[in-house]
Amino acid sequence: MTDLTKLDITDSAAGLVAGDFTAEGLLAAYLDRIDRFDGTLHAFITVLAEPAMVQARASDERRATGKTLSPLDGIPIGLKDNIDLAGVPTTNGMAKFRDPDQDAEAAHRLREAGAVIIGKLNMHEGALGATTRNLHHGICENPWRIGYTPGGSSGGSASAVAARMCAGALGSDTMGSVRLPAAYCGLSGLKPTFGLISTRGVVPLSYGLDHVGPLCRSSRDLSLMLDVLAGYDPECPESVHPHRALRSDAVNLNGLRFAVPMNNDAVPCEPGIWENFESHVAMLVDQGAVPVDLTLPETDSTGTRRAGLLISEAEAGFALETELAAHPDDFSDDFRKMLEYGRAAPAHRLVAAQRHLLAVGHAVRKLFDHVDLLLLPTTSQAAFPHDAPAPVGQADFTQWANHGGCPALSLPCGLSPDGMPLGLQLITRPLRDGQLLAMAAAIQPHLPSLEMPEL
Repeated sequence: MTDLTKLDITDSAAGLVAGDFTAEGLLAAYLDRIDRFDGTLHAFITVLAEPAMVQARASDERRATGKTLSPLDGIPIGLKDNIDLAGVPTTNGMAKFRDPDQDAEAAHRLREAGAVIIGKLNMHEGALGATTRNLHHGICENPWRIGYTPGGSSGGSASAVAARMCAGALGSDTMGSVRLPAAYCGLSGLKPTFGLISTRGVVPLSYGLDHVGPLCRSSRDLSLMLDVLAGYDPECPESVHPHRALRSDAVNLNGLRFAVPMNNDAVPCEPGIWENFESHVAMLVDQGAVPVDLTLPETDSTGTRRAGLLISEAEAGFALETELAAHPDDFSDDFRKMLEYGRAAPAHRLVAAQRHLLAVGHAVRKLFDHVDLLLLPTTSQAAFPHDAPAPVGQADFTQWANHGGCPALSLPCGLSPDGMPLGLQLITRPLRDGQLLAMAAAIQPHLPSLEMPEL
């Protein structure tokens, strides 16, 4: 019998339509894997088995009467635990945070599409870090190798999807927190155009950099998720009208103009990372894509990353001010110190950091006057052991898309010399998310296919 958890969202949706299995049976298969493996992986903070089963049975009833809501109807999806779900505690990766009485807009859209919400997922505390070494809810493990980080801050989302404990998941991305764990865990992960998916009901880290995005097993799954999640939210100040963001034209790699705006000198990579990346650049050229010699005018990745971190610390310190004052013990010492550092930063430093990020974002967007696509490694290293120091520059390749508000995604593209997954990052101009996914769909068949070892 086919293991239903080995199907991606697209094939699961087709199987449900064909009557090959039921939403209840699909959910049961995922719940079985949670029972078997999450005690080791710590990907979930809250498993919603009973309400999820109610949702799955309702999906089967709709399908039996020809009233299916969307391709996601009956598909088990997990939520990062900074995304509100009514009646379920939102921890934000902390000891506790809040008890929401309504869904985040992204969760609401999933429910309206008939998705089965299977649980809330582990994350780096406060979304301010990239290891998901969470001391409140368990150190989240990379399913590819126990003892290694799944990345972060959406580490639980990536771990759960990679370990086939849910079909897809939502994460949040401030300077790379969807794409980093996607790369480390061999998944596809999308950061959409800024404001294309509402952040209402998501605990803020940085008002100007936060994005909600899906993690899945393929770029085609990302397209299904984005179709449901994207849309204007009049109650979200950052929300934008989609206009033609989801439209796409057929992509032929022959003639596609692309640039690699940074090199291995700007962000030194571990052995094997840049060599892997250059092989994919060569593949695109072989397919007729046209390389354009462009670089970012500002390639100081360290200074830019520090400016983004300072703004995140300051804005999170403001957003979490009430909770920090009322319940300081719910914050770890490290997280509390980061927030206090941001709150104490003088105004001139904050203004300088914001002006720097605005200039960087403008420079990134201007590159698309000359090319269709920017291509970079997702990370400068593969996943590393939890007991090793975290590299300070994990976001050095991913941060640029956040500063520019540009859609960006990571595709699995092979293994490091040590046998851990690597990611290829694609970036395009704002409000061309559908076109980015079409480019990914054209490129992904030319990349190595990764299958995670059995746990």
